[in-house]
Amino acid sequence: MKEKEERLVSYLPLSHVAANICDIFVMMTSVGSVTFADKNALKGTLTQTLQEALPTLFFGVPRVWEKIYEKMLEVGRETKGFKSDIACWAKRTGLEHNRSILSGGTGSSFKYKIANRLVFQKVKSALGLNKCLRFYAAAAPISKEVLDYFMSLDMRILEIYGMSECSGPQLSNTYENQKLGTIGKELAGFHNKIKPVQNDEVRGENSGEICARGRHVMMGYLFNEAKTAEAFDEDGWLRSGDVGSEDLDGFVTITGRIKELIVTAGGENIPPIIIEDAIKKELHCVSNAMVIGDKKKFLSCLLTLKVDVDPDSLEPQPTLAPSALAWCQEMVAGGSKATTVQEALADDGVVKAIQAGIDRANASAASNAQKVQKWLILQEDFSVPGGELGPTLKMKRHVVLEKNLSKVEGFYK
Repeated sequence: MKEKEERLVSYLPLSHVAANICDIFVMMTSVGSVTFADKNALKGTLTQTLQEALPTLFFGVPRVWEKIYEKMLEVGRETKGFKSDIACWAKRTGLEHNRSILSGGTGSSFKYKIANRLVFQKVKSALGLNKCLRFYAAAAPISKEVLDYFMSLDMRILEIYGMSECSGPQLSNTYENQKLGTIGKELAGFHNKIKPVQNDEVRGENSGEICARGRHVMMGYLFNEAKTAEAFDEDGWLRSGDVGSEDLDGFVTITGRIKELIVTAGGENIPPIIIEDAIKKELHCVSNAMVIGDKKKFLSCLLTLKVDVDPDSLEPQPTLAPSALAWCQEMVAGGSKATTVQEALADDGVVKAIQAGIDRANASAASNAQKVQKWLILQEDFSVPGGELGPTLKMKRHVVLEKNLSKVEGFYK
């Protein structure tokens, strides 16, 4: 980082470890400047602040990147004719360019320079990211689909992994060393290990619980010896609770959380995140998917559709978001006229299209036990006000399960 040249926009609560590290300590270290967004940043004013501040680095939790992605898809659908052809060509070029770099090539080409001038710089300017050199994501898993999309627009997002208990980052991708779909390698001075989990809870070569050690790791939870003891293993390594695997190059991939692993009645250990990502990849109308099946004979899934959100309260509305409307019109034979969740549920065409998407996701399942056999669309999307999402928009599975217990029990009657 160059001193006095780094600029960053702060929009997350400073009580969150990611914001604490990025907005305060990183900027102090680089003698950079911070622009604090107003309280309505995540309600729609963030882009305006970015355009004014022109940050040189941008950190976003996955849901922020997803919102930008969805908005840009809406704009793309409205672009027709020659402009659409140019945009599609540019995105193919951008993806090819960045994949070449990831494979060790230079990525430099004449057509990339043209695409950069005609499309990439204009898109980045519209987002307020035309001066941004580094893009980051952390706090929750981000889908490869979103990473690929931004990479096609010449924005390579680096995934970072860490926890409050280890002062934020533990592993990270870098622009010199990146593998898509991984959380990167351990940072200099930080130590990482994949510890095999007992009782066969986690299967797979080089797979186990991600553990951390170093001066950045906490001493313990204040006045809570019992919880502190649970947080560390017998050798003093901090236990993350996350299940991951490490490849021969040292890159780590997360496959789920130990507490979230589903153990079916047949004894199969299933990471729900992989299945949920597969469903959302096949169904762009789906906002959230939660797979259920612990101690059950088969897997089921609760789904929510993408809907409009009240800009002031952040509460989900009954009307479908533009991306969901477009999906209903494109994927349903003859097009669907549904504009609300209720109308979508009553439309046989929408139901059949969703089942077709579930079937496609099931076709890529690792085993029959990992196929979703029953599903249900909830009337209301998950949200922070509703309690289903946390401050970083990470899903609270226990809350979702408690609020929909009778529906889940209905799957298995």
